[in-house]
Amino acid sequence: MEYLFRKRKLVKTLLSLSLIFAMVAVIQRLKLGAGGVEEALGRHRLDSVWLEAESNFYKSSNTGNLSSGRLQGEGLALGLALGLGGDSGLSLNSSTPSSWDIHTTNCSENWDVKQMDWFRGLDPRFQQYVLYRHCRYFPMLLNHPEKCSGHVDLLIVVKSVIEQHDRRDAVRRTWGREQLLLGKTVRTLFLLGTPAIGKDHKNLQKLLEYEDRLFGDLLQWDFIDTFFNLTLKEVNFLKWFDIYCPRTQFIFKGDDDVFVNTENVLEFLSSQRPGPSNLFAGDIISRALPIRNHQSKYFIPKQLYDKPYPSYAGGGGFIMSSHLAKRLFAVSESLQLYPIDDVYLGMCLQKIGVDPQLHLAFRTFGIVKRKVSPMNADPCFYKNLLVIHKLSPAGLLQMWDTVHNSTLVCAKRVVVDTNM
Repeated sequence: MEYLFRKRKLVKTLLSLSLIFAMVAVIQRLKLGAGGVEEALGRHRLDSVWLEAESNFYKSSNTGNLSSGRLQGEGLALGLALGLGGDSGLSLNSSTPSSWDIHTTNCSENWDVKQMDWFRGLDPRFQQYVLYRHCRYFPMLLNHPEKCSGHVDLLIVVKSVIEQHDRRDAVRRTWGREQLLLGKTVRTLFLLGTPAIGKDHKNLQKLLEYEDRLFGDLLQWDFIDTFFNLTLKEVNFLKWFDIYCPRTQFIFKGDDDVFVNTENVLEFLSSQRPGPSNLFAGDIISRALPIRNHQSKYFIPKQLYDKPYPSYAGGGGFIMSSHLAKRLFAVSESLQLYPIDDVYLGMCLQKIGVDPQLHLAFRTFGIVKRKVSPMNADPCFYKNLLVIHKLSPAGLLQMWDTVHNSTLVCAKRVVVDTNM
């Protein structure tokens, strides 16, 4: 009996081991199959001369959405944090969808670029950027298409991050207030990603969702908020605008630490000719060169870009027509992303042959470098400008109240005819 018992026990053990090995084999086969599919979808041939704005990678990589859920793993998370991840984009020939059509994220590394000599010379954060920069569109966590319902004369679009709720509050109470101003409809939106890695993501997200329930003016995409990701905000907003805003006339797009004289902006826009236009006005920077100082956040290695920059607007703020915004969206889909959003928009403008317009009332680098200058605190100086960079939330509220004080008297410039 003992012999039979031992024999039966041995048979059970062998059967159990056989089942385990069979399961391992099946799982391995599934992994290999999935890996083959992922590799087939993720591998694209990147043109070796990738310093040019347009690459063959974009001509062959419009693969659409592939998988569900947020990107997982440290490698992809780092790629997201550096300005990467998401869907590879729509074809220029595709029709405009009726709603935001990116619901999942899946982004694979551009494997072939790793084999190129210039890639090996990049520091790690730029290597990550290059590996994932073909990824551009993401699911929306917060969306408000109703902001573009009906006729909108001016859509104010403000770049922000979750933690800067005090800046958003100051903007809402001052130049970003939604209203009928000078007979024009003004609406406001804030553009956000998600908190950076290591932050209290869940609580910050809950606070943001509560803020959105109060004000209903936040657009949020499922990518991590970093400096490199400012370009993602640009292209995701352009796509959003193309979908939802058929009757919006003009866009002011700027930072959450600027002072904007909304009345002056509307008066400037009222001087524009009616009908479609390619208006793009701001504090235009021309003939700038890439910064090679490693200590600067604007540092760009020569391998990434080795030419002078096209003309572009300083990031504090600019105005553009809706007609031009839709043209920029179309051309942006054929251009590689660039880690500096202002410059990237300049590349798009250059591609379609539009010269941005310098407007002296945009001071996106501040008024003067000397902080003790009386102009920095002169409300009459602020009253005559369109955009001024930078102000703290408290400084913005104080200057706004001073400029709009009914007792404020400012001198008017009078042109005297000397021929009389």
